[in-house]
Amino acid sequence: MKNLNAYIIGLIYICAGIAHFTNSEFYIQMMPSYLPYHWELVLASGIVEVILGIGVVFKKYRNLCLWGIIIMLLIFLSVHFNMLIPNYSLGAPVYLLVIRIIVQFGLIYWTWKSINPISK
Repeated sequence: MKNLNAYIIGLIYICAGIAHFTNSEFYIQMMPSYLPYHWELVLASGIVEVILGIGVVFKKYRNLCLWGIIIMLLIFLSVHFNMLIPNYSLGAPVYLLVIRIIVQFGLIYWTWKSINPISK
């Protein structure tokens, strides 16, 4: 089951990473004003998502890439929390922004549960 979860997670992040290139403007508008180089960060995060998503498919790199996804999701939380500030909400209702944060924690938990313990 962990293998299936890992493949699904990998596919999700490959698709999400590609979306950073096909719909860059969507992601750029979410970038907090305190971060520089919005376009470059959106593209870099897309590259990282694709690499981690592909890496999850390979058993040798799976745990490393799953941990990488967790770290990335934790970093992305800053964007989600920043959007709770009314001036940065992009007009989204607060309840949707809160649901998105809850989903983010759910993704972190799901990814963590997909990590295989290291056997000796």
